[in-house]
Amino acid sequence: MALTVSETDAKLQDVELTKKKIIQLLEQVTIDYQNSVEEIKKIAVDFIPSQDEFSSLEEIELLTTDIRGYASQIKTRGYINNPSIVIAKLQKMRIFDITQISRFYFDNQINLPVFKAYLRMLDYLRLLILEYLALQQQNS
Repeated sequence: MALTVSETDAKLQDVELTKKKIIQLLEQVTIDYQNSVEEIKKIAVDFIPSQDEFSSLEEIELLTTDIRGYASQIKTRGYINNPSIVIAKLQKMRIFDITQISRFYFDNQINLPVFKAYLRMLDYLRLLILEYLALQQQNS
């Protein structure tokens, strides 16, 4: 079934709106990360990993690099190379399923409000990127 012009326009508007949300959230996530430096230092001291696992901070840095990197590509180019591969990767990248992160995130005794908010925003950015890529694939 072919889409009408107005349906196509609406889908393109959805893509652009999602892109704007990604750009705004990318800026906010960057600020939130900078504001959480003191709490990051606390994590580095309080959550020392065993020899066979990444530290909480290493896990977070890997996630941050990937998610913010994809968001930056969308911001600057409007697309990501190999979107199917990126979608599969982002779907598996469940921030709160990572043991080292969930260990301190879900512990109510650990007071890291700024950094916990950063993680929630980072995960929301991941979900927006997934939405954007899905919308782009629908319009191709």
